[in-house]
Amino acid sequence: MAPKNHRIRELLRPSGGFARARSRPPSLSHLILRMKNSSAFTRLLVLLTWFACCLPVTTLHAEDKNAAQILHAPWTDLLRKYVTHDGQVDYEGFLEDEDQLDAYLQAIRKTPPNEATWSKADIEAYWLNVYNAATIYNVLQYYPVASINEIRIKTIGGYKPVWEAGSVNVGGKLYSLNAIEKEILRPQFKDARVHLALVAAAVSSPPLLNEAYDGARLNQQLDEQARLFLSRVSLNQLAPGYLRLSSIFDWYAAEFGEGEKLVAFLNRYSSTKIDATATIEFLPFDWALNNQKPTADTQALRQR
Repeated sequence: MAPKNHRIRELLRPSGGFARARSRPPSLSHLILRMKNSSAFTRLLVLLTWFACCLPVTTLHAEDKNAAQILHAPWTDLLRKYVTHDGQVDYEGFLEDEDQLDAYLQAIRKTPPNEATWSKADIEAYWLNVYNAATIYNVLQYYPVASINEIRIKTIGGYKPVWEAGSVNVGGKLYSLNAIEKEILRPQFKDARVHLALVAAAVSSPPLLNEAYDGARLNQQLDEQARLFLSRVSLNQLAPGYLRLSSIFDWYAAEFGEGEKLVAFLNRYSSTKIDATATIEFLPFDWALNNQKPTADTQALRQR
């Protein structure tokens, strides 16, 4: 399946995206030679020196104490603009603001988590943000699609499902969405709530939080996500003695638990007090795209 959105730059290469060839501008030395006999040169040099001294230093280093928070600020800006409070995504809006998403993913490529200086929560928040941003990015490449499961990404070994293809570059290494979930988030953090924070771009997936995950507030954010997810009647239907739950609780029973253990997890976040012996059924998972607008309405945008 060939990408439909050719405007988004390729971020899979360790070196980043492509650059267009441009005519070479005059060199600085050439300009200086032309100006050195002019008194204007001296005045310009003094002015530039003063201006440079006044500029703040904004270079981001992974070892900076607050680098994790600074890094994800552009992602928060995008989420607040294009994600509703109930987690629906404006993919057309993301397409119109692709440069900011592109810049964020470039920053991710250049700033892998620093285990020496970042807290464990900072690192967990980092990978949650990377996963969700990469999911949105992958959808945008092929948008409009009815479901993310329609996407097949071309790799050296052939076409792969979106979950299995290396689709995000972190520190020069390619990661698939499955690798981030199964090799990093689940084994390293052992927190069942991550399954309620990772977004599969589907109607039945957890709602996308409309701000970046932040290590300083991560526990609170994950608790709020769990409460929001359980409160959505389309996703979970709770009564004291009878539960119709999202398939996510079935797929990841090893982490959420089963029977009374699962009920104990639910009771931490549910406004309904659930009996330990409640009957449990699982709802079918709807893989339709979690789009604010019907897919048919996007055809005109694709033809621009």
